Amino acid sequence: MSMFPLGSVLFPHMPLRLRVFEERYLVMLSELVEAEDTRFGVVLIERGFEVGGGEHRFGVGTTADVAQIGAEDGVVGLVAQGTERFEVETWLDDDPYPRAEVRVLPELVWDERLEPLRAETEQLVRRTLAQASEFSENVWPADVELADEPVPALWQLAAIAPVTALDQVKLLRSESAEALLLSLVELTRDAALAWETPWPLE
Repeated sequence: MSMFPLGSVLFPHMPLRLRVFEERYLVMLSELVEAEDTRFGVVLIERGFEVGGGEHRFGVGTTADVAQIGAEDGVVGLVAQGTERFEVETWLDDDPYPRAEVRVLPELVWDERLEPLRAETEQLVRRTLAQASEFSENVWPADVELADEPVPALWQLAAIAPVTALDQVKLLRSESAEALLLSLVELTRDAALAWETPWPLE
């Protein structure tokens, strides 16, 4: 699979907007369009840089399925949608762009018995987003709408939670809907401590 390491995590059922200008990724997109299969993998950069190569990457990611693409003045803009999760089995040579052999991870299965936990988790995430918005502009609005279907809504809830990128990688690795919800509760509560701690008096 063609790979696009980024400084952010893509979750299933979440949009991805990119402005692509680096030569190796312009080549990648050109080849994908020519092959009429505009899917590529997105993984988080563990350390290093997005431009020029040489970065270290996490081994779990999400497939991005391009919905719109256009070019202007040497820059390609695209809108894609996160679909299935995968685990990297082998990184191939970055020639001319990153590629890897991957294994698709199983879809999460919803259990109606998890509904009370899901409702509690959503309430916690939205409350924490409201708190975080008082200190930062780089968070999702607390009233953002989620999908009607439970599994897409779970991934969207994980994506909007005000947690770190490392926490997001942990969430992306979840092996069940229950595990995802329990991790999301724990990580969101940890993140909420930063917003609840009073400022020190001078």
